Amino acid sequence: MTAITLYATRSCPFCVAARRLLDERGVSYDEVLIDQQPHRREEMMTRSKRRTVPQIFIGDVHVGGFDDLSAAQQSGELDRLLESAF
Repeated sequence: MTAITLYATRSCPFCVAARRLLDERGVSYDEVLIDQQPHRREEMMTRSKRRTVPQIFIGDVHVGGFDDLSAAQQSGELDRLLESAF
């Protein structure tokens, strides 16, 4: 099972940026496209307590949206989260 879940849409620029950051890190992730699977939006909102995309989870840890992911990358927190997930 993939330790990273990315709730996203196909066209959201922040979703594209989140994909790019994760791809550059070379990590695999399970992408849930809520514009193609609208029934999964409720799952995303229940898990994250947020309505916007992207929403990123590493294991059970809710990282947040792209701004949160980017901040975690810059602070080094993303490395710690990834190490604990794999």
